[in-house]
Amino acid sequence: MSYTYTTQGFTVSDAGRRLVIDPITRIEGHLRCEVNLDNDNVITNAVSCGTLFRGLEIILRGRDPREAWAFTERICGVCTGSHALASVRAVENALGIDIPANANLLRNLMHLALWFHDHLVHFYHLGGLDWINVVSAAKGDPAGASKLAQSISTWPENSPGYFNDVRHRLNTILQSGQLGLFTNGYWNHPGYRLPPDANLMLVGHYLQALDFQKESVKIHTVFGGKNPHPNWLVGGVPTAINLHGVGGADVISNERLELVDKVISRCQDFAEQVLVPDALALCQFYPEWFHIGTGLSNQSVLSYGGFPAIANDYTAQSLQIPAGAVINGRFDEIHPVDLKDPEEIQETVDHSWYTYPNLPEKAALSPFNGITLPHYALGPNAKGTPTDIRQLDEQARYSWIKTPTWHGHTMEVGPLARTLIAYHTGTTAIKDAVDDACSRLNIPVKSLCSTMGRILSRVLEARWSAQAMRATFNQLVSNIKNGDSTVVNTSKREPETWPQTARGVGFVEAPRGALGHWISIREGQIEQYQCVVPTTWNAAPRSPSGLLGAYEASLMNTRMAMPEQPLEILRTIHSFDPCLACSTHILGANGKEITVAFSDGR
Repeated sequence: MSYTYTTQGFTVSDAGRRLVIDPITRIEGHLRCEVNLDNDNVITNAVSCGTLFRGLEIILRGRDPREAWAFTERICGVCTGSHALASVRAVENALGIDIPANANLLRNLMHLALWFHDHLVHFYHLGGLDWINVVSAAKGDPAGASKLAQSISTWPENSPGYFNDVRHRLNTILQSGQLGLFTNGYWNHPGYRLPPDANLMLVGHYLQALDFQKESVKIHTVFGGKNPHPNWLVGGVPTAINLHGVGGADVISNERLELVDKVISRCQDFAEQVLVPDALALCQFYPEWFHIGTGLSNQSVLSYGGFPAIANDYTAQSLQIPAGAVINGRFDEIHPVDLKDPEEIQETVDHSWYTYPNLPEKAALSPFNGITLPHYALGPNAKGTPTDIRQLDEQARYSWIKTPTWHGHTMEVGPLARTLIAYHTGTTAIKDAVDDACSRLNIPVKSLCSTMGRILSRVLEARWSAQAMRATFNQLVSNIKNGDSTVVNTSKREPETWPQTARGVGFVEAPRGALGHWISIREGQIEQYQCVVPTTWNAAPRSPSGLLGAYEASLMNTRMAMPEQPLEILRTIHSFDPCLACSTHILGANGKEITVAFSDGR
């Protein structure tokens, strides 16, 4: 049954040609997108589907709350540590456990290192090839690439000899006929606009970033013992400070601090001299993308806030990244966010493959009372194909992702949302960086509400995180020099000291956006656990009233040059840096595949 309706300023219609992209590549996880195109190849309908069920919340029931972080951290190895941090904070919030000042600093350092690493990898390795043409780069002039790079940066590794080596390596790959990690790119798409020298410069930096990213996460190995999945601890951190000890997985020594000091300096240099200049250069070649992919970013954005400067203080005065919500495009009215209010954040499942038993189909539940009960069924209007791949029925259930709302509004979360809220609340470091970038690009701040704006916001955050690492590290060293080596609070660690029932919420601003864990504890065990993660917000199916999720809204009204090579869809969806393993709550109960799909839509 065909339909047309208006929501959030978009006219949504399922008439016209249906295009299926499954999976959306170069991301973590399992995401399918379906769009309808009119006769001018403009997207008139967008459907976002998470195709994997996992059920971590179910696994946690009945377990010791102090162990929850180790399970939730395995939700994702990309944003490694974010879930663990949210989990220990949820338990501490429920049981009233305070952490020492050093533990707060160490947690912030680990999370800042994750921000830097994740944003670096996104710009070059997950989203970069949507804009950088590696086939064209092989035709670039090393001297020209070096001259361009030196015109925008003083980075010492921008020599003609370096770019000549990169070009030689690229040509060797291309001549072999085996493109490796560059296979399946739409390299002949007219949307690629960079000249060969610029492509060669960026591919060279792509390779440098690929090498450097493994260095940046050494901060996790020093303070958390390993990466991915570093160690965490309810009540503090598990790594002791012993300046005269031998460096190892469980001791922070002088030698380990010197290593961290060097890594932070390198992160600052790489962000300032490579990452930010490259991003600004990319923006100048694709100015039209500051007007594409707006979606919800100029209407409804949400941040929980992050990086408390003061231990155990999550007020606006302490959070270095501010919390807030914007609805109806009113950036002059930033609403406070209270994750403990059961009326504020709620999830519906009438368009998801879940059910709330004994409740109305369109019921909305607070995460404190959330239910994760799978209910897989294709809608009555799902359409078969010759290979038995079914077109989704978005009027029914069509995703393994729930639909969260903030006071009834679907929201965009992530670096762009955080940047907009920080800018409009007057957070000095963020505001100055945004004003400088917009001045260099000769664009108004509102242009950030776009595909390219998401990319630029993420890069500016990477630089901010490197700067914040330096300030946080200096504070840690100062505390240690003043004789404070405490990293854990051992009180209230044992269940005998806990109340019979307790509940709490822990939150962080993960690289991809607002992340919350809600926990209920009864008689020393987890009774209820729910995660609402960034990609749950952004990849959500539509709400009971037909509101589009952030992915779906961002694709609306986009014109595609070559639908058979859906580069425009990849650019916008990748700008969110999707992480589907976090958001999908495996296979069918009988162990057989639920669906089979192909990247070309067959």
